[in-house]
Amino acid sequence: MQWISALTGLLLITLVRGYKNPYYAPGRSVNVHLFEWKWNDIADECERFLGPKGFGGIQISPPNENVVLRTYNRPWWERYQPISYVLVTRSGNEQQFADMVQRCNAAGVRIYVDAVINHMTGEPPENYGTAGNSASYKDWSYPAVPYSAEDFNWPQCGIDGMDYVNNASRVRNCELVGLKDLNQGHEHTRKRIVDFMNKLIDLGVAGFRIDAAKHMWPNDLRIIYDRLNNLNRAHGFPSNARPYIYQEVIDYGGEAISRNEYTPIGAVTEFLAGSELSNAFRGNNQLKWLSSWGPQWGLLSHGDALTFIENHDNERGHGGGGGILTYKEPRQYKGAIAFLLAHPYGEPQIMSSFDFWDSETGPPMDRDENIISPSINSDGTCGNGWICQHRWRQIYAMVGFRNAAGTTGLNNWWDNGSNQIAYCRGGNAFIAFNNDNWDFNQNLQTCLPAGTYCDVISGDKVNNSCRGKMVRVGNNGFAQIFIGANENDMMLAIHVGPEVTSL
Repeated sequence: MQWISALTGLLLITLVRGYKNPYYAPGRSVNVHLFEWKWNDIADECERFLGPKGFGGIQISPPNENVVLRTYNRPWWERYQPISYVLVTRSGNEQQFADMVQRCNAAGVRIYVDAVINHMTGEPPENYGTAGNSASYKDWSYPAVPYSAEDFNWPQCGIDGMDYVNNASRVRNCELVGLKDLNQGHEHTRKRIVDFMNKLIDLGVAGFRIDAAKHMWPNDLRIIYDRLNNLNRAHGFPSNARPYIYQEVIDYGGEAISRNEYTPIGAVTEFLAGSELSNAFRGNNQLKWLSSWGPQWGLLSHGDALTFIENHDNERGHGGGGGILTYKEPRQYKGAIAFLLAHPYGEPQIMSSFDFWDSETGPPMDRDENIISPSINSDGTCGNGWICQHRWRQIYAMVGFRNAAGTTGLNNWWDNGSNQIAYCRGGNAFIAFNNDNWDFNQNLQTCLPAGTYCDVISGDKVNNSCRGKMVRVGNNGFAQIFIGANENDMMLAIHVGPEVTSL
């Protein structure tokens, strides 16, 4: 019987590891959240930009039918109030979704679905969804799924602020901001959720962000995950590949529910990473302390962490933490993202936003409430109200840096005892940061082969010359590194690959 127990344990470890592998195409990394983009536009972006630039994947907005909230001028959060699992939203229909997944996979870019399985709608003024279905909210009746009252948690209750501190059961069994709370322990509910997620897997998605995972019991989620299909080999995934699952668990410490309760069943969104890096790159903590960045900072273990600076919630001031850097503070923000992508810790995700000044505002739309596509400017940036951080040179260049660094570790750390730091990634890449108010001017070991390199932060390589800074690395690997205190960017990055002008 001992061997049976050992075999069972090995199977569980294999399953969990499977849920923590994003199955990026070889040589790729970094997941970008294309928040509220339409499916046709995502497919185009995979082929014209994300694929060629080496991005690994895309988190998309929830693809299933949501309530229409004209009373609130179609806010972004209507996407998080499902009416059914029909694949029709303002981003497109099922056929457009399937086409997007196929085209992105063909371009080497994986798709990860933001899955809203904790709840259905609240009780909004409107009573119809993006696919034309309706619900009887007061009766807990969602006929297009179908769900009836027995599929929800009873007795009905609402979560209040103190529950997060001292009552895990209420956080998981009561309604989050009035949203009808599904009972994932009920077999009919589980089956509907599993059927929905398996349909998406069969269409070729690579995994899921589990919205509001903190509000569901880990054991119920484990049962759901273990019933999911393997990834679809027709879309280029290997045999027996399990979906990548990263669970939204907001945990800054001191709450009744810990992110550690969810790491045995999948990866977890590491909110502390963005909070700490925002604090450091704002100058509230010295960069020299980042020499121990990772679990020593109280962060999750490397294989458990989906890391990011901001997401769609906290860039709007929601989701706790406070003080998160966003696109509105571009110099510090780009520095924080460069560190996130240059460092080997965690599985990083970047945000790609639309412009907003009101935290409730939905995506750019026309008079008929259709989402407006991003326009592409002559310099490669976006227009029509879209920020498109993934198209900022300093950010997509760091995706290339991370790809070049590969699986190498961090070595040859240097700092000035303050806010000037530098380090290598094996013998493949080198980066330096200057967050002091005086110039960075040091002769440092880059760990790179001798040659002339383009700094990928200050400019692209065109033909055989650099539009930005050039860095000459000597035979001993050393180079003079200069970052002025008043430069537009606080970092310099070089790596092996096509950015080398001569060796």
